[in-house]
Amino acid sequence: MKHPKFSKETYEKWRTFLRELTPEIDTQSMRLMEQMRLVAHTLGQIGETSVDAAGLSYAKYRLLMGLLFSEQAEGRPELNPSEISERQGTSRNTISALIRDLEEEGLIARTLDPDDRRRFNIRLTENGRFLVREHASRHLHIINQCFSSLTGDEQGQLSELLAKIGESAEELVNSSQ
Repeated sequence: MKHPKFSKETYEKWRTFLRELTPEIDTQSMRLMEQMRLVAHTLGQIGETSVDAAGLSYAKYRLLMGLLFSEQAEGRPELNPSEISERQGTSRNTISALIRDLEEEGLIARTLDPDDRRRFNIRLTENGRFLVREHASRHLHIINQCFSSLTGDEQGQLSELLAKIGESAEELVNSSQ
C-alpha cells in the first residue's frame, strides 16, 4: 500500500528527507508506521459504519459488547468503570463519558458496589442487551469481511506480528513515563 497522496517519486524524496534528518533511520519503519495508521483509520471507519444501524458510536457499542461478554461468558453481570477502562484500553475519563451517555439512553444502569459504597458498578439493561444482540451479526460479519482476504495462517501470523509490535510499543511508552 502506498501513501495515498504520494507518488513513487514523492515517496523517494520523503525517504531522502528522513535520512537527512536522521541518517541512521530505517525509512521502512516510517513507511510501516504510516501503513498501519492508514489501515487502523480505515478499520475504525468500518467499525463505526458497522454499528450505524444501532444508532451508536463504535466506542459505545464496544462497551456494550464488553458488558454482554462479561455477563454471558464470564458470569459477571456487572463491572466497575476501572475494569471497563482497562478492558477497552480507553482512558477512565472517556469511559466515564460513554457510561453517562449510555445510561441516559437507558442501555446501562449504575448500582452502588456492595463492597465499597464509594464505587459503583455498571450493568446492561434489557434494552442494552437487546441492542447488542440485534446488531451483533451485521457488525461481526463486516469485521470478518475485512480479514477474509487472509488465510487462517496469515491471520495467525498477522496477529503474532501485531502482538510483537504492540509489546515493543508498550515498552517504549512505559520507558518514557
